[in-house]
Amino acid sequence: MNIIVLGRNGHPSRQLVVGRWHHVMIAIAALIALGGGAAYGGYALGLHTGVARLVSNWEQEIQQSQREVRLTRQTADARIGALTQRLVLLQADMMRVNALGSKLVKMAKLDPKEFDFNRVPGVGGPQEPVIGFANSEPQLQSRIEALSKQLSERSSQLKVLSQVLASRHLLAETTPAGWPITKGWVSSYYGPRTDPFTGRPSFHPGIDFAGPLGENVHAVAGGVVTYAGKDGGYGNMIQIDHGDGYSTRYGHAEKLDVKVGQVVKRGQVIAQLGSTGRSTGPHVHLEVRYHGKSVNPLKYIKKKPAQS
Repeated sequence: MNIIVLGRNGHPSRQLVVGRWHHVMIAIAALIALGGGAAYGGYALGLHTGVARLVSNWEQEIQQSQREVRLTRQTADARIGALTQRLVLLQADMMRVNALGSKLVKMAKLDPKEFDFNRVPGVGGPQEPVIGFANSEPQLQSRIEALSKQLSERSSQLKVLSQVLASRHLLAETTPAGWPITKGWVSSYYGPRTDPFTGRPSFHPGIDFAGPLGENVHAVAGGVVTYAGKDGGYGNMIQIDHGDGYSTRYGHAEKLDVKVGQVVKRGQVIAQLGSTGRSTGPHVHLEVRYHGKSVNPLKYIKKKPAQS
């Protein structure tokens, strides 16, 4: 095999004669060069593909992290929103409780110092300022817990206040006061008198209220009816137990409007004015009894029924 080498700058061309062994060496060198180039190209391609896959994986992880951050932020915002709403509701409850408590204290004419619903309960303890977290979840939780504690204390005050008012209401409701009729007059007082039938001295254990036949007779205090029926000289009579040893009797009724065991309120109509039993005309005989003994009703009928 001959190889012609062209000369440069006027030099003559040369011809090289290549033997068979040289042919083989050149072919091997060419194959090696081609194989090396292919191998490098494969390596370069593989390296590029690996880097691209790595970059893609990192991008996916970053995107996933960003999604988790957004979700966490949304969840935190939702929690803070819920806590804020709860705090607002607690504050509204506190305002209503304070207003109600103050009103009840005033109505009951109690000592405002004893039931002060405008006083902020004492709190204390060391604390460190938190900058930039006025509406952070921990601070909202802390404010909610403090407000819940104040509400609990206010509720305890209201409970005691309600018990005081209930006791006062019960006492006012069950204490005899006022007249048993609205139209009429006192025809006979409690104490010694001349018996209207015999003309002899006698003792009158109640007060008689005369009025039109059929006039409504009202309970002068709340309680439970323990007797309703005929009873000798009382005629048609009703007895009401008011508790604490007190009871009242209403005699000479034309008609009874309540039954034994019935709970009645002050001012409730219990009978119709009549003249049954030992009576000279339409009237109601009112007795106030304490532990079974009659007492003068005068101080009770002069009382103005308490407004409960």
